Amino acid sequence: MSETPENPVRVWRNVRLATFAPGLAGLGAVEKGALAIRDGRIAFAGAEADLPAAALRGAETIDGEGRWITPGLIDCHTHLVWAGDRAHEFELRLRGASYEEVARAGGGIVSSVGALRRASEDELVRQTLPRLDALVAEGVTTLEVKSGYGLDLPSERKALRAARRLAELRPVSIRTTFLGAHALPPEAGGDKDRYIAEVADTMLPALAADHLVDAVDAFCEGIAFSPGQVARVFDRARSLGLPVKLHADQLSNLGGAALAARYDALSADHLEHTDEAGAAAMARSGTVAVLLPGAYYFIRETKLPPVELFRRHGVPMAVATDANPGTSPLTSLLLATNMAATLFRLTVDECLAGVTREAARALGILSEVGTLEPGKRADLAVWSVERPAELVYRMGFNPLHARIRAVS
Repeated sequence: MSETPENPVRVWRNVRLATFAPGLAGLGAVEKGALAIRDGRIAFAGAEADLPAAALRGAETIDGEGRWITPGLIDCHTHLVWAGDRAHEFELRLRGASYEEVARAGGGIVSSVGALRRASEDELVRQTLPRLDALVAEGVTTLEVKSGYGLDLPSERKALRAARRLAELRPVSIRTTFLGAHALPPEAGGDKDRYIAEVADTMLPALAADHLVDAVDAFCEGIAFSPGQVARVFDRARSLGLPVKLHADQLSNLGGAALAARYDALSADHLEHTDEAGAAAMARSGTVAVLLPGAYYFIRETKLPPVELFRRHGVPMAVATDANPGTSPLTSLLLATNMAATLFRLTVDECLAGVTREAARALGILSEVGTLEPGKRADLAVWSVERPAELVYRMGFNPLHARIRAVS
């Protein structure tokens, strides 16, 4: 069930709340709770005994029958707009080829570039909607969509425009991230510096002028771009007033986490090879560690991200699907939480905060969504579960009762 509240006042009673509010332990749970929505915003979230009588006047009242309400889920790292598939690469990896070997043989990211360039904007939207619908059906109300499969200005613009159109066709909020520094296109002739100059000096300013960019990302890795090349893109992003994010330390430690922290990045993502210096730098800058267990599982990685380091240094951790055609064709955020718990040993509280509060922090929108607090947008998920741990524990089971995305 997905809905948008049309009544100016709606009150859920007899519910249990996982508020994730700051200052409260764990989930910020409230038993015997109530939640009031007014004009698309949360007006009250707390114990039903404390619900002001004024909140009920003229309100539509709903008996939640003891269900749990969480903030709407947030998938803070996806590459959702792509064309075609890369199932053949999956077969190659099953035969023993590594991620790097597939990429160097002409597969990987570049193999998606031709398909996206050939597809029209309408075709990209058509192919993406089923993937989006799968996420929405599990309570996702906000997600990030990265570009990076176009690698030239017209194709990157087309992908970002397709991503923005998704929010016109489904009740979901979309944050668009420009990832021009994702891979080297074939026509670059191996000249990474020249291509990075094009990304920084031509593509990024043009797309920012088109109001298509909410953040800027890059892939800092041996098979992608060096820290110096990434810094050139980030310097331009900073000059345009745009926040940055970074694919960092996935396959090796090039100091990506520290680089992201130096630019006060919203997030650094993957992080399997991050060291203590990188974790400490992220803690100082407030950069969120976005963990992507789908990619870890799919490419059969063996190096775990340093979760204990992140805990020790107080680095906030988010969890996302990394939905993409090559290394994480995953469109279930609930399954991503199970993978994060099983593979990375995150707690239930960390997993659920990772797809609500910390995911919002990773997108720079925590002031609007991610917790159940008065004044925030009333993006909610209502669950038919006895305890929130069920959301992480179950695999292939969707207990969503209602998904509410407010229109304010």
